[in-house]
Amino acid sequence: MKLCSRTIDAQSPLFVIAGPCVIESEAHVLGVAQVLAEIAERLDLLLVFKSSFDKANRTSGTSFRGPGLEEGLRILEKVRAETGLPVLTDVHEAAQAVPVAEVVDVLQTPAFLARQTDFICAVAATGKPVNIKKAQFMAPTDMGNVVAKARQAAADAGHGTDNFLLCERGTSFGYNSLVSDMRGLAIMADTGCPVVFDATHSVQQPGGLGSRSGGQSEYVPLLARAAVAAGVSGVFMETHPDPANALSDGPNALPLDRFEALVRQLQAIDMVTKSVLTSET
Repeated sequence: MKLCSRTIDAQSPLFVIAGPCVIESEAHVLGVAQVLAEIAERLDLLLVFKSSFDKANRTSGTSFRGPGLEEGLRILEKVRAETGLPVLTDVHEAAQAVPVAEVVDVLQTPAFLARQTDFICAVAATGKPVNIKKAQFMAPTDMGNVVAKARQAAADAGHGTDNFLLCERGTSFGYNSLVSDMRGLAIMADTGCPVVFDATHSVQQPGGLGSRSGGQSEYVPLLARAAVAAGVSGVFMETHPDPANALSDGPNALPLDRFEALVRQLQAIDMVTKSVLTSET
């Protein structure tokens, strides 16, 4: 597929989706985006900036959700203009698909909504690239049906059918815990879609702190390295300059000051992995 004018396939260099979980303020999100843009330039890295204008699936009704659709899209458009980074954000309902697609480069579907047919079809029908997250309760093989829905909706709308990424973010393992099965990355790749590994949500502990989710961010590098060694096309990592005070998903966020070093490791692993895969084919 084409992602931000670059070809993404099993042999293309690793790309990264990164940013703070939610737009906390214009100044905050612009500051993080500028740091990431500088890192991307130094590393010759395709980096797609991610932040959400709304977090519709918070554990508590009193949790911070973000600035909302209109203000959030204005800020994301400014990020794009000022940093030159392509941007990605979540879409939470079918009615948001078109206005979001008019601003961002990549749409993302929250994991909980992977089986919502009308929603998946609405997002696919925009013609924009979509990062489809596998639900925590779904098997990797189930994503074949999701891709078939998306491709049909895109075709019916007159668009190409190769605009979809599949994203692994862990599978429910008992209460308040997730586990990542690296076999699932290869299984989802059998759909023909590039696969992304969400390293930060894979260490989340949903609802683990009672009124909010917990997380084990210390395992983000471990899982990210394993996924890249397995041959994924991209890695998704939420990052924040001060995770302890983040307004959403701080316990599983990668500290911003550790981001570049980890990406350098991932790029090195990616080069070895894909050279081996290329020689085998």
